[in-house]
Amino acid sequence: MLAPINKIIDFSVVDGPGNRTVVFFQGCNFNCKYCHNPETINLCNHCGLCVSQCPIGALEKRDDKVSWNPDKCVNCDNCIKACKRLSSPKIYWMTEEELADKVIRNIPFIRGVTCSGGECTIYKDFIIRFFGLIKGKQLSCLLDSNGGVIDFEHEPELLDLTDGVMLDIKSMDSEAHMALTGCSNDLVIKNAIYLASIGKLTEIRTVVTEKEPSQRNTIDNITKLLAPYLAIADIHYRIIAFRPFGVREQYKDLGTPSRASLLELEDIARKNGFRHITIT
Repeated sequence: MLAPINKIIDFSVVDGPGNRTVVFFQGCNFNCKYCHNPETINLCNHCGLCVSQCPIGALEKRDDKVSWNPDKCVNCDNCIKACKRLSSPKIYWMTEEELADKVIRNIPFIRGVTCSGGECTIYKDFIIRFFGLIKGKQLSCLLDSNGGVIDFEHEPELLDLTDGVMLDIKSMDSEAHMALTGCSNDLVIKNAIYLASIGKLTEIRTVVTEKEPSQRNTIDNITKLLAPYLAIADIHYRIIAFRPFGVREQYKDLGTPSRASLLELEDIARKNGFRHITIT
């Protein structure tokens, strides 16, 4: 089986506990206004618009498909800027075995692997096979997910191989979530409750903007909803301040919240029982 990999960070200390290899899959079912890597949302349709924008010839059109030569590429990102599809031609199509071999080469310098995106659970069957190949190497396996693709309650095989899920909680308000992402939050909330109930909700994350009025209620409501499950396993809450870097031009004015407002949100989560909170 092949899956599209946007990039691999061999060593990261911000995508789960310890030093980890992070795999970013290409493709996402959400279209978040504040997405910091919107080029991961769609797959390339090989229109070829990007080819002429590459200054050193790392892209060319072959048999009606855009071909990327990573050895030539200087990562100027002109191709991504030219793309009108929220995509990237700079994708590695890899098998589970190829990805596992690359990750295993990082042992003993890593504690585990995190699959991210885009939205990694689009490729759940690939991930099941991939996690199966590395699980015996004493590596922890985490998912960083928006929670809006699969119903985790019906994925026992995936969860048996997954040590924890880091779940994005964009908004608890259904209308605000739809406006922000283009998708419903019903499955997201269901997944948050189920994962917390079985002790596999490692972390929840909320991006906070200055101009979104529902986010205070989101942090209050999600922490109250999940507080009863903190007795099963500690859940880390990462409150993330919006920053305009990498965001599409029309959404760059959403506004970075003040430090004072972020501390107020942290205090709400703490009063509702959360102990492990990080503001970034």
